[in-house]
Amino acid sequence: MPTLNWLGKKEAIHIAGKVAYRILKPNPELSYGDSDCDNLLIQGDNLEALKALLPFYAGQVKCIYIDPPYNTKNAFTHYDDNLEHSQWLSLMYPRLELLREFLLPEGSIWISIDDDEGHYLKVICDEVFGRNNFLTTCLWQKIHSIKNDAKTISVNHDYILVYAKSLDKCNINLLDRTEVMDSRYKNPDNDHRGSWQSGDLVANEERANGYFEVKSPNGRVFNVPQNKHWVYSQENMLIMIEDNRIWFGKNGNAFPRKKRFLSEVQQGRKSDTWWGSNEVGHNQEAKREARAFNDDDVFSTPKPERLIQRIFNLASNPGDLVMDSFLGSGTTAAVAHKMGRRWIGIEMGNHSVTHCVPRLKQVIDGEQGGISKAENWNGGGGYSFFTLGEEIFTPEGKVNPAVKFPTLASHIWYLETGTPLSKEADTPLLGVKAETAYYLLYNGILGDKTVNGGNVLTLKLLSKLAEHQGRKVIYGEASRLSKERLASLNIIFKQIPYDIRVD
Repeated sequence: MPTLNWLGKKEAIHIAGKVAYRILKPNPELSYGDSDCDNLLIQGDNLEALKALLPFYAGQVKCIYIDPPYNTKNAFTHYDDNLEHSQWLSLMYPRLELLREFLLPEGSIWISIDDDEGHYLKVICDEVFGRNNFLTTCLWQKIHSIKNDAKTISVNHDYILVYAKSLDKCNINLLDRTEVMDSRYKNPDNDHRGSWQSGDLVANEERANGYFEVKSPNGRVFNVPQNKHWVYSQENMLIMIEDNRIWFGKNGNAFPRKKRFLSEVQQGRKSDTWWGSNEVGHNQEAKREARAFNDDDVFSTPKPERLIQRIFNLASNPGDLVMDSFLGSGTTAAVAHKMGRRWIGIEMGNHSVTHCVPRLKQVIDGEQGGISKAENWNGGGGYSFFTLGEEIFTPEGKVNPAVKFPTLASHIWYLETGTPLSKEADTPLLGVKAETAYYLLYNGILGDKTVNGGNVLTLKLLSKLAEHQGRKVIYGEASRLSKERLASLNIIFKQIPYDIRVD
């Protein structure tokens, strides 16, 4: 498969592995609403934040939407959109690598972009997600009228690149049927099965047994023209006439047509790739929505809530976890909240406080802008605000003393299994995977707060651990058991911090 090379790519493809794992520090003062909700608003560099979240949420996200800087060579107030081309590619590549690790097997990622970097982004996404997992490119009509002051051609659309984690497992939902679609169905004969519309019963070209007479209930006879055939056999046609599924017109004299009942058609519609502003909003609508939360400092290029609503309708269901690592003014989190999705939003600048927090507080309080009425939104829920804390490991490779047991437990479990812990660890036994049990002796988890107490593997301590008949991997500060004894007990001992991988 062809790949894209640029100055700095060699370093870019290794950045994600070198980023340090950090502690996530809660900020109760900036959190809001129900503290038991799973929603997270994180302030910090999204590369570091994604790495910090990975041990907890890898393989858990159904839909990711991101709206990264387009690299339009403009320096906007809220972020730098004037990076050198190779710098932009190096910024995006490691973030895409990490984002891929968050997706469920049936998950998908949707990325807004325009012509400045869109085609280059497609190539690096092919490399990261796999060309065979490319789903489509949607076009969003961001401007609903011609820009007559354009230098050459009025560019009225953006792109949305769509990739699946695994295309053969990815499910894209149907959109709701429109009133226009349903209005085509009538019920002129008061059929008890409800509204219907008629369809053709004749197909082109001759076919054996496809040329026969059809008689209406009033006795009039019909047949297909030469070189055509009925789409149903004579036997099935008689059954359908008996079941009142063939329409011969109000007086029974019209050429027969099949009745297609609204109750029997697909209860939804496929999305196409052209998303008109009348259906999903436009730039000016997005700015009006954003201005309601911060009229003094409006983002230059926010996205309308209806656009994100369309994406979440297609790619997720209520209760699913969605993510946006370029949260901006908070649109994705606001829409996810109103639609009953669990969400994670990451924004690096101070506007995570000045823009996202006030917007999400109003959403929780029941604001009625954007898609609120369409989603019957009346408020509720909550989110937890986090910042990035210290690195889990010191520059010398030791465990940071500020790291608590659950954090290190989640980190070790992820490094060993590639999956997040299902719940916060509060015992030495972290879990069992592939018939191997994983234990952590750290931070006095067994109640012994003396120096090294409970963190050193001895026979006495071993007897206190939850039993497991298969292989056991035990992390601790030291072991008093010989290599031979460990082998006889089917134990692999790993010493903290030296045996913990930090990449």
